[in-house]
Amino acid sequence: ITHTKHYQTETEISAYGPYVREMNLWLKYVDEVEVVAPKINLSSLIFLPYSKKVKVTVVPSISLINISEIIKAIVRLPRLMAIIYKAMKRADHIHLRCPGNMGLLGAVLQILFPKTPKTVKYAGNWDPKSNQPSSYKLQKWILSNTSLTKNCKVLVYGDWANQTKNIKPFFTATYSEKDKTPIVKRDFSAELKCLFVGTLSRGKQPLEAVKLVQEYLASGRQARLDMYGEGEQRVELESYIKEYQLSDYVILHGNQPAKIIEDAYKSSHFLILPSQSEGWPKVVAEAMFWGCIPITTNVSCVPWMLDNGERGFLLDKDFSLKIALNDHEKLQDMSERASLWSRHYTLEKFEEKIKGLLK
Repeated sequence: ITHTKHYQTETEISAYGPYVREMNLWLKYVDEVEVVAPKINLSSLIFLPYSKKVKVTVVPSISLINISEIIKAIVRLPRLMAIIYKAMKRADHIHLRCPGNMGLLGAVLQILFPKTPKTVKYAGNWDPKSNQPSSYKLQKWILSNTSLTKNCKVLVYGDWANQTKNIKPFFTATYSEKDKTPIVKRDFSAELKCLFVGTLSRGKQPLEAVKLVQEYLASGRQARLDMYGEGEQRVELESYIKEYQLSDYVILHGNQPAKIIEDAYKSSHFLILPSQSEGWPKVVAEAMFWGCIPITTNVSCVPWMLDNGERGFLLDKDFSLKIALNDHEKLQDMSERASLWSRHYTLEKFEEKIKGLLK
């Protein structure tokens, strides 16, 4: 059960690449798969096909962003709930992708199937102290409650205190053991190559990444920022870049295939990710794998990933960051520490964990 939109042709079914890569590992250990999800009519460069034949039960997409969308959701709700219920009834194992509107419906309906084994991939921020939408808090409460949610393992990012037996610390991975080629040793005395990878949305705050590089330039340091991703803030970014004459220093590349992003990680000094919220930020772990030092906000399990500043930099509330750019030895050590940590979390270890969950 997922809110991820799927694109279907006569020969294959595809969806958002990072999601499909992970699901392909789960699908290796089951015989038949039914995916309950909304559809999309256009594909994208960041879409990938499933490696195994799956049946997609299409449901209408719902949103709660305004009154009109809420009314549509209420009208669609009975049919939507019926489809999800019937799919769950057919299943030997129920897998939910949370948080999200589909995840919320799935979390409610799974209560009716206490004997069916379940796993939940909670891809958002599990930090109990974080400020989150009410629907996310409701999902977390239902999934944590052992009276309502039975026979279920909820996979969360980070190891948080005072959790119920349902909650299991977990991780995700992008790269394989065979990808562990030597990292490129950076020259931190040269032009600083910075990177932003993610949706150009208010939640990811890409404009703050631009301003940070602008700050380096104003201090007299040579720097550039390559930005990969698309989103509703692209026009605002283009306007800001033009207004402050940053077109020689900030380049918007749009969505690009994984190989191009990987090459960018390998050649960049820093990844800048000023997100308001994250679960396990895959781009941070991916950058670290190649020795690209992350500069990111103090959210979710990020401080643990960065060892509280030993493997990367944490931005303060004002998005200001004073890096000792002249301490090249320290920066090189940080790059190596980042890579060593990230390379512990490979696809092979991830797959072994998944296999154990399905057993």
